[in-house]
Amino acid sequence: MEFSLFSAAGFQMILRWAHFVFGVIWIGHLYYFNFTQGPFMAETDAATKSGVTQKLLPRALWWFRWGAMFTFVTGWLYLGHRWGEMGSAFLQTSYGTNILTGAILGSLMWFNVWFIIWPNQKVVIANAENVAKGQPANPAAAASAGAALLASRTNTLFSMPMLFFMGTASHLPMNVDASKVGTYFIALAVVLGLLELNAVKGKTGPITTVKGVIHMGVAFTFVLYFLAEILL
Repeated sequence: MEFSLFSAAGFQMILRWAHFVFGVIWIGHLYYFNFTQGPFMAETDAATKSGVTQKLLPRALWWFRWGAMFTFVTGWLYLGHRWGEMGSAFLQTSYGTNILTGAILGSLMWFNVWFIIWPNQKVVIANAENVAKGQPANPAAAASAGAALLASRTNTLFSMPMLFFMGTASHLPMNVDASKVGTYFIALAVVLGLLELNAVKGKTGPITTVKGVIHMGVAFTFVLYFLAEILL
């Protein structure tokens, strides 16, 4: 008896399954932080806020950042395997261009988790622990919290088109002109580069509120979709 799982297609399925599981852990925590914990922390008392920051936040961030890491790793392993199978034709297909678009968005999100959100949240957590022990507050903690919030809001913005393009790869074929693929990815790099620059150095602006980031995420999804349809 032969088992389908022990084949090249089975290997891809294992990677895809793992990618889904870790992705749910990661994006689930992203939405929890932005849609649930954030508004709660803005309304609760100082003692509760301190307790959440010291006890709940480190646990949630552990699952959040490692979910991001393994989503990133399994995603690129899967993508690399498919790209290797298809060769140079990969970027001449609707599947290839769409899933690569999603992968680029996801990779920026992974970067923000590990190099902006987590380092800044460590400052916030340490400050809450020190203040609870009667030590002076760290004056840099407020800026760190703001930086983490901006990156987290940006990731929420990115997550909506990321999920859309991951879905369109297999479920919404587009016409692709191979001669225009380079132009499309250059335009995509410019748009995402500007938004990522804002995530590092800018302000939350219209994505400050939960409603705002949801509306902007939906709008940004359709902007990128029409950009792909027009340029490809």
